[in-house]
Amino acid sequence: MPSSFALAHPFSALKKLTGLVPSLALSLALAALLASAAVAHAQFAVPSGGTQVHDPSALKPPSGARVAIVEFEDMECPDCGRANPLLKQAAANYKIPWVRHDFPLPMHSWSFNAAVNARWFDAAKGKALGDEYRDEVFANQASISNPDALRQFTERFAAGHHIALPFAIDPQGKLAAGVKADQDLGRRIGIEHTPTIWVVTANSKGAPFVEVVDRGRLYQLIDQALADTASAKTPVKTPVKTSAKKPAGN
Repeated sequence: MPSSFALAHPFSALKKLTGLVPSLALSLALAALLASAAVAHAQFAVPSGGTQVHDPSALKPPSGARVAIVEFEDMECPDCGRANPLLKQAAANYKIPWVRHDFPLPMHSWSFNAAVNARWFDAAKGKALGDEYRDEVFANQASISNPDALRQFTERFAAGHHIALPFAIDPQGKLAAGVKADQDLGRRIGIEHTPTIWVVTANSKGAPFVEVVDRGRLYQLIDQALADTASAKTPVKTPVKTSAKKPAGN
């Protein structure tokens, strides 16, 4: 009996194994199904060592920085919401750049719109307000159930900052094009999930970038990056480590 038939038709395969002891036949069929599932899982699972980077050109700090955090995020992603306070805290404590890229996933109904909205605040009042909007969206994910709820949330955020939110946020599609450019960049790199986070370095004696697979090691990875770039000219202040706690749920 061909193995392909057994994998596609496990119960028919059992009937053909009439010459075997029933329990043995069942064991063989289950083993075949488990092996097939394992192969399928291996094709789509995140590599155990992290993301397989195909294009590393974007994994470097902004000009003038020795070390930075680079993140690809989806504003509707619950795990991105859990990671957000930790990354914000680390960037502030170490006084290093936090480069945030949009990577809204297709199964999320409002994440793309949220990314466009954040870019509107970036353009209207500056990156600080855009990042505040991002942080507030992450902190209030549970109350944003659909695109209409996101619009209401965004209107309240704008009103709280005395900003008139236009009816059409992006009439010419320029902000959406920026989001799509980040998505394309992420695909070129090889991103398969959010959040995907790296600690990146310039002129490093060690690895030029390291993915933060275990966020409990974020501060350790930053410390190592700083040590590896100690000969660089740009100074980086060493933070107080008492706040380097991993948020619950990670």
